[in-house]
Amino acid sequence: MEKRIYNFSAGPAVLPEEVLKEAQENLFTLPGVGMSILEISHRSKTFDNIILGAEKDIKTLLGMDDNYHVLFLQGGATLQFSMVPMNLMPPKNKADYILTGSWAKKAAKEAKRVGTVNVAASTESENFTRIPKQEELKLDPDASYVHFTSNNTIYGTEWKTEPEVGNVPLVCDASSDFLHKKVDIKKYALIYAGAQKNLGPSGVTVVIIRKDMLERSSDGLHTYMNYKIHAENGSMYNTPTTFGIYIIGLVTKWLLKNGGLDAMYKLNCEKAGILYDYMDESDGYYKSTVQKDSRSLMNVTFRLPSEELEKKIIDEATKAGFSGLKGHRSVGGLRASIYNAFPKQGVADLVQFMKDFKSRN
Repeated sequence: MEKRIYNFSAGPAVLPEEVLKEAQENLFTLPGVGMSILEISHRSKTFDNIILGAEKDIKTLLGMDDNYHVLFLQGGATLQFSMVPMNLMPPKNKADYILTGSWAKKAAKEAKRVGTVNVAASTESENFTRIPKQEELKLDPDASYVHFTSNNTIYGTEWKTEPEVGNVPLVCDASSDFLHKKVDIKKYALIYAGAQKNLGPSGVTVVIIRKDMLERSSDGLHTYMNYKIHAENGSMYNTPTTFGIYIIGLVTKWLLKNGGLDAMYKLNCEKAGILYDYMDESDGYYKSTVQKDSRSLMNVTFRLPSEELEKKIIDEATKAGFSGLKGHRSVGGLRASIYNAFPKQGVADLVQFMKDFKSRN
């Protein structure tokens, strides 16, 4: 196909066209290197510059000081569901988990294999249509950490600010909204994110960990599961995903070039606003599945008056060049994932398509 279609997939997801073109141009041979990024050794000076550059740019975007390590690991966020409690839960062997969706539940399930999980709050009884309020959180001041999922890809909810947890270390699964805006990094002890939604291709997981937390990583852990080992080896205890880290480096440079995270957040608010505003004005024809104050900027979930209409619009949208609008199989409906790299014009075009569909149906 000569023309790119609009990619609304939840992940692996849309990447900046500028990044794709640069990667394509230099895929056969990196400038001045004489071989492809797919071929170079992870121990080479060239790759050393790539991984250190990606780390530096992430730190710059988030305003991080040297009190944090940036790690590039594998196994997705799913592996972090186990690594976090294995490293951080001892010796108290208890932690607080806030349940706001499927992935938060899976994280808690793995943590229960290590120690006691206190469900500090859950909106499951309301089908995860909102984020819990601060006053609803039943936190244990003696917990090893508090875990929350900042954006819930399946249900379309997002925390607008971090939960207040006092002096207990805060841990965040930020897989589907990482780097969509600037956060106060000092509030966090650890952030992890699969790259395939907002940062790069599948296969890389970024872990940001405060250095003092490494003291909790026991020497008795299996080697790969130990954060301290990865920090000491600069994310190269084993062969890292070299191509994925290279793309992350290009994406972070793209973010910096386009004004950083404040500019990106402004754009993300504008994009989501176009879609939510139209849905709210559609007389209930397109109905958000999320309470207004909990709506995600990254994953817009909605329903139509019937499942027959939902199947019809997904089919017609796909043929018209709007791909990936089908909601997660566990909840149905529709979902438009509009991550950092998704163009504002694409959201406007989707809204026009939705208007046309409504007029005909």
